[in-house]
Amino acid sequence: MPGMPSSAVAPVTITRTRLESPAHREALLGLLDEYASGPTGRGYPLDDQARRALPGVLAARPHFLGWLAFVGAEPAGLINCFEGVSTFRAQPLLNIHDIAVSPRFQRRGIARALLAAAQAEAEARGCCKLTLEVLEGNTGALRAYQQAGFQSYALDPALGRAVFLEKPLG
Repeated sequence: MPGMPSSAVAPVTITRTRLESPAHREALLGLLDEYASGPTGRGYPLDDQARRALPGVLAARPHFLGWLAFVGAEPAGLINCFEGVSTFRAQPLLNIHDIAVSPRFQRRGIARALLAAAQAEAEARGCCKLTLEVLEGNTGALRAYQQAGFQSYALDPALGRAVFLEKPLG
């Protein structure tokens, strides 16, 4: 296009994940494969069974909320969330289960835009907080989350900070 610098970048679009859309399913699975295969994932992509089942499993969960980021028509990032409940406050909360930005598009504000979409939805639903987990060695993501207002917490400082644990089943 005349007059546009050659370094022009396509705009970022954030859109609600529509699991009925083949393009959105492919974007979701492609971005999750890339995330899972990377250094902050587990080092290998989703297996074939998970790829086949995941869109249906998510679609069957009434508390699933997701957004995809596109740069032009190219999938650039995702955020997968699930609404839960804060029992201490008797209010809904929104847990960010996955947030990933393709390495090709990092440092362009995409994670910030995805977090903003999740926060706006959480506020519209009357959620009392957003929650997420992050690997302590993922300093870039940790810094981005802190800049977005996330922090570790302690209910009683004498007992220390909360720790996220898991117990695999099956």
